[in-house]
Amino acid sequence: QVQLVESGGGLVQAGASLRLSCSASGRTFGTYAMAWFRQAPGKEREFVACITWSGGATYYRGSMKGRFTISRDSAKNTVYLQMNSLKAEDTAVYYCATGTKMSDNSRDYSYWGQGTQVTVSS
Repeated sequence: QVQLVESGGGLVQAGASLRLSCSASGRTFGTYAMAWFRQAPGKEREFVACITWSGGATYYRGSMKGRFTISRDSAKNTVYLQMNSLKAEDTAVYYCATGTKMSDNSRDYSYWGQGTQVTVSS
């Protein structure tokens, strides 16, 4: 099985930047893609971005407007989400997930971290 641990969340002012990290451990051999999702109170979990582990191909939710960047460090078994120009609407719990294919559907990801809270004040 795969264990995922997110970190880097916190309370920031609108316009600030944060870099989230997701460290993977356990049996990660079958991992093809890793993704970030977020969920605000009372809302559905929504896709943010994903990346293929070996090739580094990326795919983003269109509404992110280029403010977010996903990357990975294979040697460290870690995926990152750089978030710039944060808005109050970005406030949510951010989750890291891994699966066997690139997808914007949360149901296509089998392993999830517990999430890290991002709160943006305005």
